[in-house]
Amino acid sequence: MRDVAIRQARADDIDAMVVLLQDLFGVEKDFSCHPSKQRQGLQLLLARQHDAQVYVAEHQGRVVAMCSLQKLVSTAEGAYVGLIEDVIVEPSFRGQGLGSALLAAMESCAQTRGLTRLQLLADRNNRSALNFYHGKKWHGTDLIGLRKRLSES
Repeated sequence: MRDVAIRQARADDIDAMVVLLQDLFGVEKDFSCHPSKQRQGLQLLLARQHDAQVYVAEHQGRVVAMCSLQKLVSTAEGAYVGLIEDVIVEPSFRGQGLGSALLAAMESCAQTRGLTRLQLLADRNNRSALNFYHGKKWHGTDLIGLRKRLSES
């Protein structure tokens, strides 16, 4: 899309990213939106520049999409891998290549940092997201995601 810049997120993007996350968590049944928690999480990510990246798509000075990447150690790979989260494009900008551009930027970032694999989780009922990822050569696995809450904060 013309007039869109893919760039690293900054602290002054946090309010716009919280709004995008509200939309994302509206689709994902396992999560609910708590703007103060999302704001805190984004601040933590932005502070971890050595092992986390957050990219945004900016159109005419406004953040309209985002994606995050965190570096992990994989014993299976014997190397660093990346976890991609928070891939979301504002509804009025979907279908214009922004999600693809963000994922490409994350893949480039991951390769530059020597990561050997990327992984992500997607809601099993979000057909449009699953179709998008499959179209980008992402593959399902036999693994399932499990979680356990350790605190009620």
